[in-house]
Amino acid sequence: MNTNNHTPDNLITAYKDAPARTVSAGGVTYAFRELGPKGGIPVVFFVHLAATLDNWDPRIIDPIAKNHHVIAFDNRGVGASTGTVPDGIEAMADDAVRFIHALGFDKVDIFSFSLGGMIAQDLVVRHPQLVRKLILTGTGPAGGKNIDKVAGTTYYDTLRATLTRRDPKEFLFFNRNATGKRAAHAFVERLAERTTDRDMPITVRAFQTQLKAIKKWGRSTPADLSKITAPTLIANGDNDRMVPSVLSEDLHRRIKGSELIIYPDSGHGGIFQNHDKFAPTVLEFLAR
Repeated sequence: MNTNNHTPDNLITAYKDAPARTVSAGGVTYAFRELGPKGGIPVVFFVHLAATLDNWDPRIIDPIAKNHHVIAFDNRGVGASTGTVPDGIEAMADDAVRFIHALGFDKVDIFSFSLGGMIAQDLVVRHPQLVRKLILTGTGPAGGKNIDKVAGTTYYDTLRATLTRRDPKEFLFFNRNATGKRAAHAFVERLAERTTDRDMPITVRAFQTQLKAIKKWGRSTPADLSKITAPTLIANGDNDRMVPSVLSEDLHRRIKGSELIIYPDSGHGGIFQNHDKFAPTVLEFLAR
């Protein structure tokens, strides 16, 4: 018999063990995974370009799931979610809102990375009441300098990776020095820890549509980020080749009261390279 109501015996706190679930809203069936203790405000994870549920670093999710209800999901047309990927960030944000409401939540914390951070910014500007706390990592604002060059960098590094039979993320997320290569290798190994019930890979068409949406975001009119009142934590590496690190500083200047962490000697995946420092920082930020 379970005598402790706070931590039921069957509580899942390892992302690799989180069951695959689905919920339908607006004609789309969204694939998601949840873990951690239920109750309280959930932390919803917004994933990056070309990513599915299998792309979240367990060393980031697992520590957060020890005392927070964590939900990761595939946006429309990605992985095991049905429908087609929208070619604009705003429509992706609308889908995220539908997904959150379909699960019955009217207040969430958001943890976002890269493309996910663009979606999160659009969502919070238009639906401020939905977000209690906001975490933006490896991302940049609408109209941000050189965001429209992401596609070129992505194709170049994907080609480099193909030629060397490596995961493109090793090139895109990490510096190609000894520290970066070590971190990249460890990160890719961690992503393989889940062995059963893995997600469907993203299709080439979905990936290309996401790139189109990012390009549009980079060329669009800057949003009024002073509207963001939710406490915001911003993080990146100091050498982000995908979404230039200066854009994290730009977000920090424009979002009142936000906090900024720039990790030295790391790239776009700085939070994954420095997971041992970043996960405790996130927990402290959420608990405040």
